[in-house]
Amino acid sequence: MPLLLSVMMTFVVSAISTFKNIGLAHNFASCWMAAWGMSWVIAFPTLLLALPLVRRLVAVIVFTSRP
Repeated sequence: MPLLLSVMMTFVVSAISTFKNIGLAHNFASCWMAAWGMSWVIAFPTLLLALPLVRRLVAVIVFTSRP
């Protein structure tokens, strides 16, 4: 799940960021793929490291909000 999530999220976010910065330039696709590759290399390990903390935080939120 973290692998697919990181691929999908970085794909969309890098497209938006690239479009915002250069618009639909003739080299949009190559700039986008370069940005996507770099962002995924950072995002995937970050997601793996953050996942245990996020699971604990969600558990705290869910179990402390019960009536």
